[in-house]
Amino acid sequence: MNRKPEAETTGERKSLRSLAATVGPRSLAFRVIAFSTGWAILALIVILTVISTLYRQSSERGFDSLLSAHLFNLIGSVSVSGDGRLIGRPNLGDLRFSEPGSGWYWAVEPISEELSGGLRSSNMTDAIAAPPVSEVPFAADFRRVYVGTGPAGEKIKVIESEFVLDAQNRIARFRMMGNLSELDAEIARFERRLSVYLLLFGAGMILINAAAILLGLQPLARVRNALALVRQGTAQRLDGRFPAEIEPLASETNALIDNNKRIVDRSRTQVGNLAHSLKTPLAVLVNEGRALGGGRGRLIADQAALMQEQIEHYLNRARVAAQRDSVVYRTPVTPLLQRLARVMEKLGPGKKVTLSPPPAEIVFAGESEDLEEIVGNLLDNALKWSRHKIAVAARELPRHDSGPGMFQITVDDDGPGIPEERAREAVKRGRRLDETKPGSGLGLSIVAELVGEYGGRLSLERSELGGLKAVVELRSVG
Repeated sequence: MNRKPEAETTGERKSLRSLAATVGPRSLAFRVIAFSTGWAILALIVILTVISTLYRQSSERGFDSLLSAHLFNLIGSVSVSGDGRLIGRPNLGDLRFSEPGSGWYWAVEPISEELSGGLRSSNMTDAIAAPPVSEVPFAADFRRVYVGTGPAGEKIKVIESEFVLDAQNRIARFRMMGNLSELDAEIARFERRLSVYLLLFGAGMILINAAAILLGLQPLARVRNALALVRQGTAQRLDGRFPAEIEPLASETNALIDNNKRIVDRSRTQVGNLAHSLKTPLAVLVNEGRALGGGRGRLIADQAALMQEQIEHYLNRARVAAQRDSVVYRTPVTPLLQRLARVMEKLGPGKKVTLSPPPAEIVFAGESEDLEEIVGNLLDNALKWSRHKIAVAARELPRHDSGPGMFQITVDDDGPGIPEERAREAVKRGRRLDETKPGSGLGLSIVAELVGEYGGRLSLERSELGGLKAVVELRSVG
């Protein structure tokens, strides 16, 4: 059975989590999720409005149809007695017409002078005022509809119609009343339930949509993890299978990595060829100048030696500059410090070199030779000036925002130290603060140049041991 490499498996497990953690206003996932969420909210509001409106219209039509049916039933149940009185025992089949304060009432009132009496539902204890016909006129179907207030203060809807009861054209007014407050409350309950259901549906839809978007963008996190492995030096290319939309990006990135590597290799080869081709002519000039003797000979020899030194210096700077942004160099810090500390103790009998390694392994983003030259020069300087003690420590610095990781190396000694006003002079090339001490005065300047080429920082401070404290900050991998 084929198994994926552990690093790739771990990257896949972390990709979705890391993608979700980086969701912010500037991220693609945030924009897509925000747009889809806004659209979903707008759609749900429109759906809520449309369904509520349709339900209200349907409920009001049903309410009006029920009132009209009760009105026709009432009209069919009322007649005129022989002495001109309204008579009838309407049975509308609805108990609400007998419940006090139900909001459902009916009434029959005489209009013609030859007609007397009146009928009303048993729960209609008080007369319900009707607006004048001039305000609410009858429609073409001899009916008018208006809203009033019932005996219990409820809002009621009234359908009123005038009807001829017999051959003598005696007319009575029929009023059928329904509880509009009850209808509004029922519609409000429906809208609340609908809002809750749509809210739950919308929340689930947004969560599922966000998860789908994050899953869809997961290959981008895999590309980022693959690039991180390349930057850390644990991989040379973007490995793995990517979707068809991202495969061209991975291919172009691999092509760019290969092209940069070819450029760096070609440049280093040309630089080496240049150094080799100049080495012999300059050596000849130095020898000839010394053989010539006298002032002119010394001048030629000194200038040729200076040319050798300058060429070596700038070739080293070019090499470091090419490597600084490389993605393949990585040097564990602790083993190198331990080895240098042992060497310095042997070179300085009677002097104690103590090492405080970092709790977690730190990896320098550069070549081991460069880090060894940086720390070696600092230790050599401390060994030269210290009385008895030298302390070396390394620690990882807190990461700020999305910047590169940094670590710090400190070298303390118990020597005389350097006054603050002369610290800048100490890192200048060839500058020696004490001519009685052996050396060329290049140690601290070499450290300053190398640290600067790697984008780091060198500072000289007062040590707690009483002497000089050299603090170097450099980029780490990871």
